[in-house]
Amino acid sequence: MSATDDRRFEVLRAIVTDYVDTQEPIGSKALVERHHLGVSSATVRNDMAVLEAEGYIAQPHTSSGRVPTDKGYRMFVDRISEVKPLSAAERRAILSVLDRGVDLDDVLRRSVRLLAQLTRQVAVIQYPVLSTARVRHLEVVTLSPARLLLVVITDTGRVEQRMVALGADRSEDDIARLRDMFSAALHGKRLEEASAAVAELANEAPGDIRSEVIRVATVLVETLVERGVDRLVLGGTSNLARSAADFAPTNGGMDTVLEALEEQVVVLKLLATTQRMGRVTVQIGEETQTENLRGTSVVSTGYGASGTVFGSVGVVGPTRMDYPGTIASVAAVAKYVGEVLAER
Repeated sequence: MSATDDRRFEVLRAIVTDYVDTQEPIGSKALVERHHLGVSSATVRNDMAVLEAEGYIAQPHTSSGRVPTDKGYRMFVDRISEVKPLSAAERRAILSVLDRGVDLDDVLRRSVRLLAQLTRQVAVIQYPVLSTARVRHLEVVTLSPARLLLVVITDTGRVEQRMVALGADRSEDDIARLRDMFSAALHGKRLEEASAAVAELANEAPGDIRSEVIRVATVLVETLVERGVDRLVLGGTSNLARSAADFAPTNGGMDTVLEALEEQVVVLKLLATTQRMGRVTVQIGEETQTENLRGTSVVSTGYGASGTVFGSVGVVGPTRMDYPGTIASVAAVAKYVGEVLAER
């Protein structure tokens, strides 16, 4: 880019920074006073006129200063060179909070609460996607000679418990055979593969325990496939109230944003574009392609471990947000969620 283009971007960056901080339209006089741009007020006014003509900033009212447009925010985000790093204390705090989670549900709830606090936006996290999960362990607990407890643990941290009535008392040797048979069939397989393997066991079961194999297999297949619908955990919805003025009444105001968040399929569709770890995606205004979210930005990324993406995590807030800080917080929480779940 030319020196002139670079200077105009510095003017745009100053406008974005000040507008995010103050929520007030920014005038040329304020820019010159607050920022060391190294040029005259006349040059700044000329640069603002060009930026407005090109659609990067707009004048909401006659005789007022300028505010960034979605196009202006997009250029700002695309040229962010330094994302605000989290301090060592902040990183330790994140890991400490998440590490205290007792199970998958608790870890995800803690994640959204923490991310909402860090960003002051609405935080969302997707439950681990079933298609990526593998069975880490099957525990078969004998409750009585005719009753078993099956505990399925996946590498995404999901724990499922199911009871099985065998129909008749069986010896410990028979139950051990069932345990070994199903553990071997499930271990390390993706859920869809595991379900097929279990069904195959039922077809090939030894005659003396065939009835019991079929009963266990039936329960396991239901356990492995029953959660076909992705779910979300939301946190910090009340943060929208702090930004109510950012949502134009002509677009339905804050109520339309709340309605969109309630329609989880809408948010899941947005998160589906970010199923990649280590790369934060920012969707601004119209880029969400969702009528009720035209006044918002969605900052999200994938989380997981060992190269496997479990799901997505991110925030939804007004387009007037602290993008560098939000990007850093989303990336950090995603990193630690993946690490914590991988260790369970």
